[in-house]
This record gives sequence, structure tokens and C-alpha cells, in this order.
Amino acid sequence: MKDLFGKALQDFNNNNYTEDLITSTNISGEDELPLPYLFRSYSEMPKLEQKALQLVKGNVLDVGCGSGSHSLYLQDKGIRVKAIDVSEGAVAVAKKRGVKTVERKDLLEETETFDTILLLMNGTGIFQEVSQVSKYLNHLKSLLKPKGQILIDSSDIQYMYEDDDGGLWIDTNANYYGELDYFLSYKGEKEEPMKWLYIDFERLQFACEAVGLHCKKILDGEHFDFLVRIVVQEL
Repeated sequence: MKDLFGKALQDFNNNNYTEDLITSTNISGEDELPLPYLFRSYSEMPKLEQKALQLVKGNVLDVGCGSGSHSLYLQDKGIRVKAIDVSEGAVAVAKKRGVKTVERKDLLEETETFDTILLLMNGTGIFQEVSQVSKYLNHLKSLLKPKGQILIDSSDIQYMYEDDDGGLWIDTNANYYGELDYFLSYKGEKEEPMKWLYIDFERLQFACEAVGLHCKKILDGEHFDFLVRIVVQEL
């Protein structure tokens, strides 16, 4: 990984902002991801993120912390937060912005336990493929303290396969429609492609139940996105 995401965050944080990240997928064209958005304050966050931050309790793991905006908000509220990200540049920026505990780490390498685990900005993306959802959910479950919770968002992107008449052109012989190849470029340089998963609520709920977790939808967003709260099922 070239860590172009981290480089972009560092450029912005060092007042060297000249252009935005460019993203695309195997089913969509190029789109700009504005760097200022990745440094947003609470008032600038979507309602789903605001709601998730309101529901936080106890000590928190912020997965995929990026520039640290969610962690900083919680820290300012007196909440103990550990932030992790696979991007070395993101970790450097989060530290520089004042996140007290931040590590470069993959979620599957985490071993501490928490009262709340946050996975925001399409948190299910890191699951990569439907076949890996149970692996990630089981690991998340192992990181929960008694009565702990996972707050995660995703989107049902079925709408991206609709034609002008409202019909669907999903290939039923292909992989799940929410499994995308995600491409990122910055300042003319291309990052290595990665797998990214958008999952519909019913499929996520079923996957949770299969590993002893209870999944409840908390809020629908403005564009097919949703926030869920996941807890260990009571026997």
C-alpha cells in the first residue's frame, strides 16, 4: 500500500492542500473526496455519525480513525478513546491533532476489550467480502466488554443497479452486489485497488444472528445508508 490516503491527510494538515482525493469503483466513475470533509467538526458530520457519537458509552475503540475527528470529539467529552488505522499517515495526523491514544493497527490485530466499538464512514467496508463478515463479527464480539456495543454504518447500494424504469440489472450469477473494487488516486498517483463491502441491513442482521449477536437498526440516513447497534445476544 502506498498510503496515498495518509499522504493526502498529511498534506492538508500541513497546510499543503492543493487537490482532493479521487475515488472510483468497478461500477461507478471518478468522484472527488474533499480533504476538508475528512477533518470535519461534529456540526459538519452526517446525522448518522452524530447519532453514533451520542450513543457512545464507556471506553471506546475508534476503528479506521482517519484524521481522528470522531476520537477528538469524544476525547473533548471526557471519554477514553483508543483510535486505530492501517494508514501510517492517518495515525501521524491523528496524533498531531491531539488524539491521545492512537496506533497503526489492523482491526484483526486488536486484543483489548471495550464498551463501545465505532466503525463509521461505511464501517462494513473493511469486511471486504460477504464471506469474511462472520470472521470480523466474531473478532469484534471478542473485543466487547460485558454489555458492550458495536456501532457501525453501511449502505444498501442496490439503487446503483437500477435502470431508468426502476428495474435491476444485477447479475445473479455474480458475487453479492455490495462487494466492490475500490480505487483511489491522489496527485496523479494510483493506490493499489482494494475490496470494499457495502451490505444491506437484512444480510448484516442475519450474519450477526449466526454468530450470537443482535443487530438493531438505529437510524436511516439520507441516501440508503443506515446505522446499527450490535450487542451480544442474551441467552
